[in-house]
Amino acid sequence: MADRISVYILAANRLLREALSHTFKTRADIEVVGSAEQPEAGLAALAAIRPNVLLVNGAMQGFDWPAFVPEALRVVPRAQVVIFGMQEDTEVFFRSIRAGVVGYLLSEASASDLVSAVRSAARGEAVCPPRLCRALFQYAARQASFPNPRLRAEHGLTRREQQILPLIAQGLTNKEIAAHFSLSEQTVKNHVHRILRKVGSEDRLSAVHALEVSVWQA
Repeated sequence: MADRISVYILAANRLLREALSHTFKTRADIEVVGSAEQPEAGLAALAAIRPNVLLVNGAMQGFDWPAFVPEALRVVPRAQVVIFGMQEDTEVFFRSIRAGVVGYLLSEASASDLVSAVRSAARGEAVCPPRLCRALFQYAARQASFPNPRLRAEHGLTRREQQILPLIAQGLTNKEIAAHFSLSEQTVKNHVHRILRKVGSEDRLSAVHALEVSVWQA
């Protein structure tokens, strides 16, 4: 079939790779075009294979998947990345989105769930557990509140400080925020310090929470 979905599997466990390959081979619309045990081997093969979907086991010990996924997408920009074996952790979920993942499956996902996720990703659809999907909607609602003129009036935040706040809420580091705005890391550090001082918070998380409460009580 010319329109079969090509899938590349990255998982350290050989039995898991073989089980998934067998599962996909029983589906007429899906073709497993390769698999790898190590991320380095996967990257080396991706450029030549160019799969539609890259299925990644994010639970591999010592595997820095947040760094691997962007690198893989530089090699195969049109590939859809589905990560599985994950925990229901909002922070990790948002990190996966920032890395470029379009599918996020928990460790209890079944083989049928993985098949459905691959098909959805190939259609350009996102896949995530319902509760994490809700967290994504809540995040979008918070984003709509920034920048907010009321924050400037009540806390004296500059426009740049208001722009930095949503990125702090996402959990980005000073280095990542600096890259986003093409600023130096020290400049961002200074902005964050001033935000904490103006809001009266000792850490980044409590500052974001205080400002969210201020916005929602408006």
